[in-house]
Amino acid sequence: MKLLFDLFPVILFFIAFKFFGIFAATAVAMVATIAQIIYVKLRHGTVDKMLMMSGVIITVFGGATLLLKDPQFIQWKPSILYWLFSAGILGAQAFFNKNPMRSVMEKQLSLPDVIWAKLNVAWGLLFLALGFLNLYVAYNFSQDTWVDFKLFGITGIMFVFIILQTVFISKYLPKEDGNEDTK
Repeated sequence: MKLLFDLFPVILFFIAFKFFGIFAATAVAMVATIAQIIYVKLRHGTVDKMLMMSGVIITVFGGATLLLKDPQFIQWKPSILYWLFSAGILGAQAFFNKNPMRSVMEKQLSLPDVIWAKLNVAWGLLFLALGFLNLYVAYNFSQDTWVDFKLFGITGIMFVFIILQTVFISKYLPKEDGNEDTK
């Protein structure tokens, strides 16, 4: 459900684009993101920094797209967001000795420090690469292909990355004994 909730504005953007074009899709994504922020604030009392950052970026780049009638601004939005994530993840580790991935996942996983550091770098590099890949698709393929890539390509890449990450960390997870008594 969390993944669906996070993808809500992207899915609505995709649907609106298919029926009404890039400018309507941009407006829909802006409204959907603002609605997400309001919902989270009312439900939980505080809004996650990543969601707030996404809201600011969609408002700025979406607003520029609508005001200037130039779809390039909205096409840059995912790259800017991914690069900010990358800078935050890698910068926290390099300059502040903090590990954002560990902070997010340590309640579910117990891993050695070196593995947390590798996961952090891997996520940072993934977001860096996704930013460049988004622009590559935006500038080398049709707008329709870019919109499809934004929903299905990026989601697919992240899904494969999570599977690979799970395989990588599986050898560090506690093994179940399997010799439990069955009465």
